[in-house]
Amino acid sequence: MPPCGKTMMQSDRKEKNIGRLQLLGAALLWGLAGVCVKSISWGPLPIIAVRSFISVLLLFAAKGSLRLQINRPNLLGALAMSATSLLYVTAIKLTTAGTAIVLQYMAPILVFLYSVLFQHRRPRLIQMLLTLSVFAGCVLSFLDNLDFSHVLGNLLAVVSAFTFAAQLLVMNSEECSTQDSLILGCLISFAAALPFCFSAPLDWSLKNLFWLGILAVFQYGLANLLFSAGIKKTDSVEAALLLSIEPVFNPILVAIICGEKMTVFAVCGAALVILSVTLYNILPHQHNKSF
Repeated sequence: MPPCGKTMMQSDRKEKNIGRLQLLGAALLWGLAGVCVKSISWGPLPIIAVRSFISVLLLFAAKGSLRLQINRPNLLGALAMSATSLLYVTAIKLTTAGTAIVLQYMAPILVFLYSVLFQHRRPRLIQMLLTLSVFAGCVLSFLDNLDFSHVLGNLLAVVSAFTFAAQLLVMNSEECSTQDSLILGCLISFAAALPFCFSAPLDWSLKNLFWLGILAVFQYGLANLLFSAGIKKTDSVEAALLLSIEPVFNPILVAIICGEKMTVFAVCGAALVILSVTLYNILPHQHNKSF
């Protein structure tokens, strides 16, 4: 191989590795949600309103411009992002949090199926097995908290899996400006959640302000910046699997900071997800990838 071709391959590999680290960072920061929300005495929609508002300011600051490109891919990504957030929060109110998380994290399987059926990619058996293994790990993590008797809540959580998959696919495309799409998504979420800030008095205690700051600046603002950078450097299926670290990291933090105990199933599920995601990123590089 000519030196210039080898240099290009090394540069491409380095770029992909940086993208993986950025998505992993986004997933870990998104995993702060459980600790933050549990520590804030407000209802979920006022929290979304404040989180979205502060995140918009951070995203605009990082962008360095107030100009937004409003086109079809950016709007589709924004609507998918906002819908995912609102559907997930509503689903949690109507069913158990564990059920909502497990159903939403069918998204990697949906992204995988879309890539095979519509982008005509040919996956290897190991890739199919590891994708299913990630979902199985999510199920194990929340096995003690599953309840499929709440039909409406479960249905909304399933719909959120489709919107989350759509967000990943759209924002992974070259036509979408991920940063602009995220800003638009935060603005839509803010507008949708704002009316609920006036439905009841809000407690502006120092404790609430502290956790709101952590939630808005790190869990959402910085996480979205990392996501917007990483999603362009990785394959959509790989991105979906890397982000699956979020739901299993969430209860680990809650256990450490809030003192909630993790069950054996939760520990095994977290280990399975982490192992599967790691293997997915290591094994395919040992031979020619078809996916």
